[in-house]
Amino acid sequence: MSTTVDSRTRATGTGKPRQKAQLSDRARSERKLGWLLAGPAFVIMLLVTLYPIVQALWDSLFSFRLTAPGDKEFVGLSNYATVFSDIVFWRDLGVTVLITVVTVVVELVLGLALALVMHSAVKATRGILRTAILVPYGIITVVSAFAWFYAFDITTGYVNNWLSWLPMIGPDFNWFGSAGPALVVIMASEIWKTTPFISLLLLSGLAQVPGELTEAARVDGASAWQRLVRVVLPNMKAAIMVAVVFRALDAFRIFDNVFIMTQGQYGTETLSLLAYRTSIGRLEIGLGSAISVILFACVMLIALVAIKIFKVDLTGGSGKGK
Repeated sequence: MSTTVDSRTRATGTGKPRQKAQLSDRARSERKLGWLLAGPAFVIMLLVTLYPIVQALWDSLFSFRLTAPGDKEFVGLSNYATVFSDIVFWRDLGVTVLITVVTVVVELVLGLALALVMHSAVKATRGILRTAILVPYGIITVVSAFAWFYAFDITTGYVNNWLSWLPMIGPDFNWFGSAGPALVVIMASEIWKTTPFISLLLLSGLAQVPGELTEAARVDGASAWQRLVRVVLPNMKAAIMVAVVFRALDAFRIFDNVFIMTQGQYGTETLSLLAYRTSIGRLEIGLGSAISVILFACVMLIALVAIKIFKVDLTGGSGKGK
């Protein structure tokens, strides 16, 4: 009997191998559809960004000052060696990593809280609530940075009066006079502006969580916290990954807030500002290009690490990890 069944299985091709083949065909068709939908935008972005990337990579191999274009000299990887041996680069890298980690973590927590509020709000108030929450994200970054600067400035600000009840805060407290308070203001402005973006992405993930699962968990006696940790979050893993990747890439390239509030003084300089100062301020195109290439490599590394950590199966459509 078993021999007959095995022979039929081999003859008809039924069983697990056929199931895997069917899943492979489905994944292949979904991948093809994804390329058809994203392909035109990908090609346009590639055409727009490929030339600057290649040009920066090429310029980083030369000793090149904009004031003396005729003295351009090929130096290979010498510019990268100069950058990596500079203590300023490592200090700025540390500041950039600090801003990225703190802002992304805080924004993820606050964004999830706001997403839960918007998701559970009464239908009649959802539109107004979502519009109010998204207002900070609609403000231009430069305008937002100037608003936060004038609010905390020692001469024009009003925050010192509001926080005068705190032991360390007084009318003459200078938020931008040292690295610690200045970074607090910079990170707070980033969190205030971009948390709505995170909440919007997480809200889309919450909409994909099957209501039957949360209801079944509630019936089984699971608390609200247990339902969140064991049911909701695992089923919106893809949305969390997208939110973390997009915000980490954006936060790592922070420039506007730092430039407007401190201009990189008192140990608040980031890698983007260092590249700007080197290329535009000192007109060292070769060194500035090398810093830009390193910044680009760091951004790509962050994306790859985040994707590997979350291990989201995007072709499955469920948002669950492998």
